[in-house]
Amino acid sequence: MNDAKSRDLAYRVRRHALDMTSRGGTAHIGSIFSMADIIAVLYADVMHHDPKAPKMPERDRLVLSKGHAGAGIYAVLAECGYFPTEELLTHCQNGSRLSGHVSHKGVPGVEVSTGSLGQGLPMAMGMAMAAKMNGQAHSVFCIIGDGECDEGAIWESALIANQFKLDNLIVTIDFNKIQSITSVENTIRLEPLDQKWASFGWHVIRIDGHDHAALHAAYAEALGARGQGKPIAIVADTVKGKGVSFMENDVLWHYRTARGEEYVAAVEELEAQKP
Repeated sequence: MNDAKSRDLAYRVRRHALDMTSRGGTAHIGSIFSMADIIAVLYADVMHHDPKAPKMPERDRLVLSKGHAGAGIYAVLAECGYFPTEELLTHCQNGSRLSGHVSHKGVPGVEVSTGSLGQGLPMAMGMAMAAKMNGQAHSVFCIIGDGECDEGAIWESALIANQFKLDNLIVTIDFNKIQSITSVENTIRLEPLDQKWASFGWHVIRIDGHDHAALHAAYAEALGARGQGKPIAIVADTVKGKGVSFMENDVLWHYRTARGEEYVAAVEELEAQKP
């Protein structure tokens, strides 16, 4: 598949998110950058969605369980035409509907508000179960963070999804190896993460989460696995802060805001990578 569209969208998501967080004084740019390629591929080429009819019953659903990276979702929705891109600069300003953690309130294209870690996957699992019960053909996509995998609700949902054969549920783990104030390895070791999900009865795919060809192939495999009675987990190995060298793999950029010389340097690096 030609991935030019998704690569351009990923660049635009990163560029918008940098401006949004810098202007609003908000954090989590590292978390947004690590998942930018994932959401770009989903919205550009994988999910069935329509900005002119954001509530159409047959749409695919996406739940961003790692809701602190909500600026990325707002950016991709605006670029897809759900609302004007100019509104992105109101992010976290007084009176704005674009809050720091992603909110569905008044924002077309956002299915649910998230931010309390571990709660997005249970909601996505419930949506998938409801779709099965109602005979609906759409898929439910969920993006979770690696730090969320410390939460019991994640693994309870994984058990239930397998129990009810929710092969319409596709979960992507943004495995950037850094959570909050230190590494995942130093918090609660997750590896071998793909084997853990497989042991819960899931169809598991592991890829480089910044390789657009690999992402396209993974989602094609996931959609092709419908009918096999297994939920799908895509373990996407990513880099925190991907796209800006001084942010990459640096725990500071979970909470730090790029301003002044750092903002200028980040813009220059992103512009140099423009497709």
